[in-house]
Amino acid sequence: MDKIEIFKALSNETRLSIIEWLKEPEKNFPPQGGHFDDVVNLKGGVCVGSIRDKAGISQSTASHYLDMLQKAGLLLSERHGKWTYYRRNEETITALADYFGHEI
Repeated sequence: MDKIEIFKALSNETRLSIIEWLKEPEKNFPPQGGHFDDVVNLKGGVCVGSIRDKAGISQSTASHYLDMLQKAGLLLSERHGKWTYYRRNEETITALADYFGHEI
């Protein structure tokens, strides 16, 4: 866990909000995957477009923010066709919470 990269990623209000929204994706985003003909397990992931719309940011900014959060280890992504779905990396988030609880 690279704490400095995590803190950099979370130092922006919108990026922090994305992490918070993805804690409860079913509450914060519309149903996902409706454009698929077959049932696809999105594992709680949310497509870039839904995140972009909720955040009120451009596609390029959304992609940059999500990439930064993913590189910090806070998000996992899964590609389905031309869509990419993001979800929280609970392992890293738990490790970060433990760090705050025990080290600081």
